[in-house]
Amino acid sequence: MIRRILSLVVLLWALGFVIFAIDLPKPAGNDYTDGIVVLTGGPGRIQRGIDLLAAGRAQRMLVSGVDRRVRPADILATFRVGPTLLTRIDLGRSAVDTRSNALETRRWIAAHGYKSIRLVTTDWHMRRARFELRQVLQGVKVVRDAVPSEPDLIGLLREYHKYLLRRAAALAGR
Repeated sequence: MIRRILSLVVLLWALGFVIFAIDLPKPAGNDYTDGIVVLTGGPGRIQRGIDLLAAGRAQRMLVSGVDRRVRPADILATFRVGPTLLTRIDLGRSAVDTRSNALETRRWIAAHGYKSIRLVTTDWHMRRARFELRQVLQGVKVVRDAVPSEPDLIGLLREYHKYLLRRAAALAGR
């Protein structure tokens, strides 16, 4: 009996991982949202957000999880952002992980009174990031806008386990 239960758990874990790895979220369309939230930590994320902001897809952008040493001038130089666009980019410095990204995002949304945001993060990170936002946001539409990547197997396994552990923790009330 224990062997069957263990086999079922392993089978469900494996099936879940295959779905997780094969069905990575995609970039969003050109929908307009009140704000754009970019989670730091992966290539192409900030540039994607800047491109969307420049194209008029939102009013403002939050870059969540920015190192305290990064200054607006660094964004200007690195991404060749014009000064006018730079005034619409907020650098969030309180987040250190995905969970605190969600909390930082909630405060930013509340401060601006937004009803919709576009979440920009890497495709393999999107599910957990979206889950964390769902835990803290109510009444806010979140458009998932995944930056495509080519993750390796180890990276996908690591993220899948983080996602599963976070879901389990939420079920346990944490």
